[in-house]
Amino acid sequence: MPDLTPGEKPGVTRRSAVSRPDPAAGSGLNAYNGRLLHAHVILNPAAGRGAAARALDPIVREFRRQGWGVEAERTDGPGHGVELAARAVRAGARCVVAVGGDGTVHDVANGLLRQATGGGGAQHAAPLLGVVPIGTGNDFAKLVGVYRHAPIPAVRRLVTARTAAFDIGHVLDEYFVNSAGIGFGAEVVRVRNATPGLSGFLSYLVPVFRAFARFRPPRLDVRASGFRETGYMMMVEICNGTTAGGSYRFAPAALPGDGRLDVCVVRRVSLARFLLAIPRVMRGTHGTMREVALFQTRRITLRSLDGPLVLHLDGELREPATRECTVRVEPGRLNVLVAR
Repeated sequence: MPDLTPGEKPGVTRRSAVSRPDPAAGSGLNAYNGRLLHAHVILNPAAGRGAAARALDPIVREFRRQGWGVEAERTDGPGHGVELAARAVRAGARCVVAVGGDGTVHDVANGLLRQATGGGGAQHAAPLLGVVPIGTGNDFAKLVGVYRHAPIPAVRRLVTARTAAFDIGHVLDEYFVNSAGIGFGAEVVRVRNATPGLSGFLSYLVPVFRAFARFRPPRLDVRASGFRETGYMMMVEICNGTTAGGSYRFAPAALPGDGRLDVCVVRRVSLARFLLAIPRVMRGTHGTMREVALFQTRRITLRSLDGPLVLHLDGELREPATRECTVRVEPGRLNVLVAR
């Protein structure tokens, strides 16, 4: 981290356009070991309340209409995408397309990255990851230029996309591509999972208020280069992308290819301050609030003083039987298709 100037808060890294490259700046598909003409599609049929299942045949037809060969597989539950993606890599797939929401992208990316890590920890180039977003939040889709694109237009953008190397986060033997969170964010995921009837933006907003009514901020010890704090914390969100939970811009200046994770720490807040914070987080203007600290790091360690940690990884709930974890960035590990 750069040295702090007088009056600058510890843990807050100055932003510089020079030191933060455009993650979408990459070569075209022709430069990725020859032109890609085949997609291995992994689709979550439950995504979008069943919309993904209905979209499979049109997606396959559109790839073929664009001159691409295509294979398609459906997941049968959470985590199955990891197995399917790893198997596709072993079979020689060079472009794997995740069709679904952020959970589907999370699973497929983990399959690609785990298979790209050989024996003895040696790392090999992972195949390209493409995304056709059919979910609720679709946070990762915002990073790759296909957010709010219906399946057919998304396919058309993928076949003319550029390649880019994105960073990924790693914690507790699992990767995340967009964000990981401890505290309130994980509790919101728990409440959302228990409220399946909601859809669209309400599926994120309603659980926020329901979670706040029952949530008790844990005591956490947070350590990173240039930042250390112990106390009651509402949440710690560790971001590779700008948003999490669909519309919440926890890290408005984050870039997924700059070799750093953007961290948002929110200390314990009152109900009044919580209500004030929600629209500010959605706008990305929460950084000036006294309860908030924003900083960049390559590595961060979190320790719970109250009990086992509860985390979310890309919106997927994790409850490991441990009180401490270290999150680190692995720069440029994920090869992605970024729409022009």
